[in-house]
Amino acid sequence: MSTSNATGHNTAATPQSKIVAVPAVARRYARKPAIQRITSNGTIAAAAMVLAAIVAMIVANTDAYFAVREFLEAPLAVQVGPFIGSISLEGFINDFLMAIFFLSVGIELKYELTAGVLTNPRHALMPILAACGGVAVPALIYGAFNAGGNIGGWAVPIATDIAFALGIMSLAGDKVAPAAKVFFSTLAIADDLLGIIVIALFYGQTPSIPWLAAAVGVCVLLGLLNVLQVFHARYYVVLGILLWFCMLNSGVHATLAGVILAFFLPARSDIRLDSVKDWLSDRGDELDDIYDPQMHVLGQHEFTHTAKRVENIMHRVTPPLQRVETTIATPVNFIILPLFAFANAQLRLVGVDMASVVSDPVAMGCFFGLVLGKPIGIIAVTALSVKIGFSPLPEGATWGQMLCVGVLGGVGFTMCILISGLSFSSGPEQLAAKCAVLAASVTASLLGLALLNVTHAAEVRKGEQVAVE
Repeated sequence: MSTSNATGHNTAATPQSKIVAVPAVARRYARKPAIQRITSNGTIAAAAMVLAAIVAMIVANTDAYFAVREFLEAPLAVQVGPFIGSISLEGFINDFLMAIFFLSVGIELKYELTAGVLTNPRHALMPILAACGGVAVPALIYGAFNAGGNIGGWAVPIATDIAFALGIMSLAGDKVAPAAKVFFSTLAIADDLLGIIVIALFYGQTPSIPWLAAAVGVCVLLGLLNVLQVFHARYYVVLGILLWFCMLNSGVHATLAGVILAFFLPARSDIRLDSVKDWLSDRGDELDDIYDPQMHVLGQHEFTHTAKRVENIMHRVTPPLQRVETTIATPVNFIILPLFAFANAQLRLVGVDMASVVSDPVAMGCFFGLVLGKPIGIIAVTALSVKIGFSPLPEGATWGQMLCVGVLGGVGFTMCILISGLSFSSGPEQLAAKCAVLAASVTASLLGLALLNVTHAAEVRKGEQVAVE
């Protein structure tokens, strides 16, 4: 996810500590923005995910591995009347919790289509085309290594981990032009969308028509909520959980329910924003008139009732899309993604012939698809677009920065690990794919940061030479 929240806005609210009567409560309000700055920081979120993966790999190569695997494979049962549903803890993480992650991805997509960079087709088309190149070339490289073999893993190296990659890019600070960051964000969003489409088309099971019909029925109900202009997010969330259950049983990957739900969430407010200021002014005068300083707050019913009306209206100013995103942003970054990384980075290498893993065509296809295929595909399409005059480079960006963008596109991690689990049920192929994804993500991160520093230093020297001349 992005460095603050999926809609690109900082969720930290300015504390109104000056109107809080209790000093201890005022101090807590004062501390709240600092905590929110931490929880909305993409670099810290990416670090939490990487730390979870490192812990998983350490645990996987100790005697604790077997107890952890037994715990992850333990069934979770839910009973509603005569119906009993069961899913393993690992399945719950990969299918249900990751659906919430995909909900956040879908919210970001809808935001960009509604009010972000994707609203301008001219600005959006070049990074979208570059994302297509960054998907096609890695798949071709994987296919070249695995022709006639494990070709089913072709989609493993196609995806960019938007949260991880943007977290790495944020470390570069002002060494990257703002327009280049927007280009990369748009590219990563389009990349995620392409990954979602690939999962939907190629990694489901044999579809169950009755359950698919039930899922379509739930979508109709979600659409009906939109038609009836229902702006209470809880109704959408309840139907979203029902949609997830239908898709889980339909054979289509259940995480897609999160993306579908995001596109049904209303992106506008049911409050007339141009009237809010005058309405609040009237309520302020009303509160002044009815306030009795001699009476305990419990007895000031008119005052508290009016204050509650203000609270309800101000809550409704924020669109349901943004309210849901704000609610799930921190759990996604600091609970769901680290749990996913821990559950799926359990790579037990004890007794494994690493030479055979490294030389495995699956590992080579995944590694070189990410490290080489991503930058080749992204830069080639971008260069072609500029060459034919379709679109110029992002304002202020250089080809050196664009190369760094392409290299950071090779940070696969979450999405690639998810697809590797779908591509290979178990065995050496899955181990090889996950090892390659982790190695490629680390390589692309370090190489991208190194190139950013080298490119920035070269640009500074060039600027100094021009100034001297």
